[in-house]
Amino acid sequence: MSLVPVTPYTYTPLNLLKEGAIVNVYAVVKFFKPPYLSKGTDYCSVVTIVDQTNVKLTCMLFSGNYEALPIIYKVGDIVRFHRLKIQVYKNELQGINSSGFASLTFEGTLGTPVTARTSSKLFSFTAQDEKMVEALRVWASTHISASSTLVQLCDVQPMQYYDLTCQLLGKAEVDGTAFLLKVWDGTRTVFPSWRVSIQDLSFEGDLSHILRLQSLVIDILVYDNHVQVAKSLKIGSFLRIYSLHTKLHSVNTDTNSSLLRLEFHLHGGTSYGRGIRVLPETSSCVDQLKKDLEGADTAVNQPSNSTCESANEDNFELSNSGSGSVSLYEVERCQQVSATILTDHQYLEKTPLCAILKQKAPQQYRIRAKLRSYMPRRLFQSVKLLCPKCHSLQEVPYEDSLDKILQDAATKAPNSNLQDTSLYDSKVWSTEGQGGRQVAVHFVKNDNILPLSSECLILIEGGRLCEISKLSSKFHSVIPVRSGAEDLELLDLSAPFLIQGKVYHYGCKQCSSLKTIQNLSSLRNKGQWIPSTVAKVLGIVPLQYVFVMTFTLDDGTGVLDVYLKDSENFFKIPASEVLNDDDLQKSLETIMDMMCPPEIKIDAYPWLECLIKSYTVTIGTEQRICYQIFDTTVAEDTI
Repeated sequence: MSLVPVTPYTYTPLNLLKEGAIVNVYAVVKFFKPPYLSKGTDYCSVVTIVDQTNVKLTCMLFSGNYEALPIIYKVGDIVRFHRLKIQVYKNELQGINSSGFASLTFEGTLGTPVTARTSSKLFSFTAQDEKMVEALRVWASTHISASSTLVQLCDVQPMQYYDLTCQLLGKAEVDGTAFLLKVWDGTRTVFPSWRVSIQDLSFEGDLSHILRLQSLVIDILVYDNHVQVAKSLKIGSFLRIYSLHTKLHSVNTDTNSSLLRLEFHLHGGTSYGRGIRVLPETSSCVDQLKKDLEGADTAVNQPSNSTCESANEDNFELSNSGSGSVSLYEVERCQQVSATILTDHQYLEKTPLCAILKQKAPQQYRIRAKLRSYMPRRLFQSVKLLCPKCHSLQEVPYEDSLDKILQDAATKAPNSNLQDTSLYDSKVWSTEGQGGRQVAVHFVKNDNILPLSSECLILIEGGRLCEISKLSSKFHSVIPVRSGAEDLELLDLSAPFLIQGKVYHYGCKQCSSLKTIQNLSSLRNKGQWIPSTVAKVLGIVPLQYVFVMTFTLDDGTGVLDVYLKDSENFFKIPASEVLNDDDLQKSLETIMDMMCPPEIKIDAYPWLECLIKSYTVTIGTEQRICYQIFDTTVAEDTI
């Protein structure tokens, strides 16, 4: 690897990024996922970076070569990305690698050598580059929290997730979805670790060496998408395993007590940066690990009371009387996987509810708690209409109320002067047995031609709810209207301004400024009967269907009421469709029964990992702090 002196590159601050630009950036790693197999043979690495402008950018980087992706070891590392393309994803800027993409990574700790990590054989690095690395290190030292998840085995506790630096001593395939790694870091766990039987497995590694170090060796089970990486690991390599899960395994004995064993699992998926990274022997953290291993190896070879230690390990028990240091409730709790996951802000540390209750607003928190109860219990009542402009909430009109609104509008006969215009063709008929009520249907034309019913927008005057429902099942879109003085007009916004299938779209009475139907002429040749587009040309601020619920959360340190106000992200069910779809209603009920199971103790409830934000509201003369869930979704395997 050599340095090539070239003209210095221009680097763009993150606050000046624009869609479509291809840029070079220097930044600090805020969050990352080690490279994992994504689609086909491509590896993907997700890296969230930030610089002195305090702007955050998430980068999705793909390559068929694992080592070609940024070599990142921990949060706080410094990265240099060349030819990073900027695009927009879900209304936010995102970085992706373009042709010629290259990266350098540096240790972010102040005072350490400025040594680049890269798989490239040639790269440029100038005195100006070194200054930029040092400047970012200084900034990161006061703005980026050091990772608290990197621990040694001697400090590991149950029911947590950690990053572990270790050496691989042995490995074996357990089955198609699980792989065994035997590792050590020179320290001993407080709890004896659980052993995987290797009797019938094809094992790779020096068993005699492992048996000699057995009190210092732990077994890790690796699952699903991490198995392929685990298979490729070389015995003796130094690893960093991210988001390693520890839990206690309780084994009942004949003495009416429970033997406790500490299990280590690297679960499938990439949430929270789960993965495995091979560390080079030149890494500073590997230097320290080698010293720890050498000292531990020497200590094992010296005569000691190892027989006594082994006996203590075998007899590490927890009495059913509850006199042990870990309660049976904790044993059960640590084995539960979260039923929800975070979609952002994974870098936030968890905060107990008792601490949140003592803090002022506004704040953002990451919590882990159980759903003690929720309101409303009748889930269909949770669907509301929200105005994105004035933030007012209103109930979704019941069918009886809506039919009454349409019935009142039907008392006025259609105006024949407003029929058959350049915008639409009209057809009028009289109903039987209803006092001769007249119904007019106006078919909006496209280039003066009536489109197919599946693409056609119709305007209906004098129609009742049952008639409109039948028409909405045959035509693309339906707008209830009435005759005005000079043009067709929308009904009062208590009625929907647009109906598509079984979905009724409403507008905000307070924020809308209604325009006449003739304004639809700007859309007729485009065939774009999109609710937001129709609302815009008719002067309507459309209401959004949202789930509005109150969750009472309990984490053992406190109880907190939080609001859920979400359209479709949390449940992954569209709030606009759930009222008219029995299957979606059943899915919603299943999710709530899973998160808050009926007729069982709260100990058996699943954990929910959530992001919540606090804010202040004023009620009369009193100020109150409220809490709302955000950037959280139900885990895929619970739906």
